[in-house]
Amino acid sequence: MSRRTVSPGDLGRRIAYHRKRLGLSREDLAERAGMAPGFVEYVEESAASITEEALLRLAAALETTPDDLLGAGMDQPPGQGSAAAHPVLHALDPEECMRLIAPGGVGRVAFSGPSGPTVFPVNFKVHNGAIVFRTQYGGPMEKAVRTGMVGVELTIGFEVDHIDDVNREGWSVLVQGPAHHVSASEVAEAASTEVEPWAGGERETYISIVPHNITGRRIRGF
Repeated sequence: MSRRTVSPGDLGRRIAYHRKRLGLSREDLAERAGMAPGFVEYVEESAASITEEALLRLAAALETTPDDLLGAGMDQPPGQGSAAAHPVLHALDPEECMRLIAPGGVGRVAFSGPSGPTVFPVNFKVHNGAIVFRTQYGGPMEKAVRTGMVGVELTIGFEVDHIDDVNREGWSVLVQGPAHHVSASEVAEAASTEVEPWAGGERETYISIVPHNITGRRIRGF
């Protein structure tokens, strides 16, 4: 059986990410893949190469593809494959929309910027029914969504989506609501979400969106 050599640690990080995404322990993953738990631990923590057979079994157990575990196409946007043979689009109710985005992750904030419609990606968490993210005080987004008037908040859009290239299906959720600048007395509560911006820097201004309108769509092939 051939071996694929990958950068040390990259494969392990992706396996661990997908395992946690599915809520699996190492023992759970080992059972799904028909492997010893010790081998899963080895692959996640130190493996620089793995047999083709083991890679295929892990990908199947993690409900993803071997190429995804190896990081292929990381610089390509999702949805590169062809559409399903008979795609069907379904509307999602607000409860299902909130369930889908409840784990948090990366979403997109849409607002009217100085040069026109603007969309920024942000890391977010859902807390007490509101969407919470961090931005830079005085930055382009923070200034654009600040009205400067007490009690007056700008309504913005927030979108999250997921594309499953393997099964050629996916979903998209759109939330619209006022952008609330978290006050000093509310910071501790917002910080309890432990939302961390990947962009780094001084992004200590918390903004929450209380959903006023929630819509979503799911596409599947039959």
